[in-house]
Amino acid sequence: MIIWTSEIKELERLHEALKGRFPNLEKELGQLIRSDDPNVILLYSRRCLEVIITDLCECELKRPRKTEPLKGIIDKLHKEEKVPSHIITSMHGLNDLSTYGAHPKDFDPEQVKPVLVNLDIIIKWYLRYKGLGEEITAQTIKEPIHDIKKTTKEGKRRLIQKNKPFIYISSGIILVILIATAVLYFNHTLGGGRLAKGLEKSIAVLPFINDSPNDSNQYFINGFMEDVLDHLQTIKDLHPISRTSAEKYRKTTKSIPEIAKELGVNYIVEGDMQRYGNSIRLSVNLFKAINKELKLWGKSYEQKISDATDIFSLQSQIAQSIAKELEAVITRHEKQIIEKAPTADLAAYEAYLQGIFYYRKFTLLNEEIALQYFEQAIQKDPKYALAYVGICKVWQFRMNASFASPSEATPKIMTALTKALELDSTRSEVYVALEEVKTYEMWDLKGAESAIKKAIALNPNNSDAYCMYEEILIITGRIKEAMEQVELALKLDPLDPLFKAEYGLTLFFSRRYEDAIMTFQEILKTDPANQLALESLPGAFHQLGRYKEEMEAWKSFYSIIFKDFASVFDQAYSKAGYVVALNLEADTLDVQSKTKNINPWEIALIYSCAGNKERALDMLERGYEVHDPNMVFMLYPVFDILRNEPRFQELARKLKVPYK
Repeated sequence: MIIWTSEIKELERLHEALKGRFPNLEKELGQLIRSDDPNVILLYSRRCLEVIITDLCECELKRPRKTEPLKGIIDKLHKEEKVPSHIITSMHGLNDLSTYGAHPKDFDPEQVKPVLVNLDIIIKWYLRYKGLGEEITAQTIKEPIHDIKKTTKEGKRRLIQKNKPFIYISSGIILVILIATAVLYFNHTLGGGRLAKGLEKSIAVLPFINDSPNDSNQYFINGFMEDVLDHLQTIKDLHPISRTSAEKYRKTTKSIPEIAKELGVNYIVEGDMQRYGNSIRLSVNLFKAINKELKLWGKSYEQKISDATDIFSLQSQIAQSIAKELEAVITRHEKQIIEKAPTADLAAYEAYLQGIFYYRKFTLLNEEIALQYFEQAIQKDPKYALAYVGICKVWQFRMNASFASPSEATPKIMTALTKALELDSTRSEVYVALEEVKTYEMWDLKGAESAIKKAIALNPNNSDAYCMYEEILIITGRIKEAMEQVELALKLDPLDPLFKAEYGLTLFFSRRYEDAIMTFQEILKTDPANQLALESLPGAFHQLGRYKEEMEAWKSFYSIIFKDFASVFDQAYSKAGYVVALNLEADTLDVQSKTKNINPWEIALIYSCAGNKERALDMLERGYEVHDPNMVFMLYPVFDILRNEPRFQELARKLKVPYK
């Protein structure tokens, strides 16, 4: 018999009362009560605490939690007297004891009971703090405490006498909790050490150093490192920083603690790799990087490669060794994904890595090269799902950047995506691609949201997925939720310029134009060709009536995208002013769109800035006819002047997007 049955039942009643009120807490508590595994129960007890502490950090300390350890926030809440002392004691007890769940050999199942008792105490207090305590917790208390206040002295005496055994047992439990908490708290505070590994498993994997004789193997070494990172991202109990932010430190001279501080992580992985013929040599090290550098684990590998499964097996070993050292819980499903080999063909794997290498350069020529490599990978292994995802990505890029028309790109995207889903429906990347197709090709926003939620479920650390979810939420007018998602993406990849630009875009849609401008300008200082920042900045200036700055921003954008049209602005603006210049620019693009692909939505944007409602609506209607992928962004602030127009509202209804 499970020895904590009564505690679980109490939490089940709380979970039932929580429904629809606190979804994040409800979700984590639901996972807890559905399990009889003590390790899982402890894990989700701590996650419930994380939800509560994160909210308290924002509400009481007026700042986001980021990657700060729970203990530090609890201490701060105590010091500033934001939370009662007895609740602080329960928080410390739960936080310290629950870390044992990661390693059964260090764990006594008896410790589950005090954790659950503490969790029950904390949640009930939290509900009272949120103003819902009496309403919700009344369902969970069989004998309300106010009955005691209504009794006579004799009645009180009888009630106390009746409940003496319960009082003695409760007092004993509380005493055990307090003693355990004190021991664990001082052990942790004074450097008892072992528990520190379980706290805040935030980690960055730095680019592996290429020790090969030449640079021709760089794509292979990059790909190897990124696959290890992908495995770590699959583990929900870890918090890995994504590739883009770590890339900044490829040739750095900064120390491990300096890098960790800048990235906001507690652990750093670094490695060096050498490839010669069909053999590889590899050295990987894991460092704890809080305040000073401490090596926790390291291993060297030397292996002959007969096929791609040898590489994937090695990547899986490394990822699981790191997770074990950080005491991260790996679920059975996560383990299956980590150990799954996407292809056995070495040539196909190498072609795929080359494709990824060139795809990330984001120029038309490099996209062509990437496409050739992805197609080569499929020729070598027709069942390689990720190679089909690569083809899908290339055509998405070409269409969104006006390098290919929707009529040309969409069939190729749909064919590649259908094949990828057919071959492997367990990859988060496949569902991110599906979300893009449903959003921009099919205009199926409900289906897109379902797909991106699936992508996040398969890889809870997929920063791209959170970023794509943010776009769906912007499109559907759920701006507050969009901000939450883009902040999650930035937490996982804080230095990615695309995610920073998406953050600026969310500010723009929030009508926080000054903040959006500052964000876009800051991005362009270090990433002057950032297309999203370049394209969004003119609209933000326009909404504030800063037309001269808007014109300069349009010129900067066109110097990258439509190089042969930028001179139109200078000539027309100097002679006839702002409105004439914008109308002339839009007319010029309209004429050119007859012989080259230019998305009508882009032209509608300029007409709208010029106040030319009729021509803006003409372009939007054309965009609907040719299936311009940008059409879903009907809530773009520059289109505010069109919202009361029947033609605009009809388009929005057809697209099933809000227009107010």
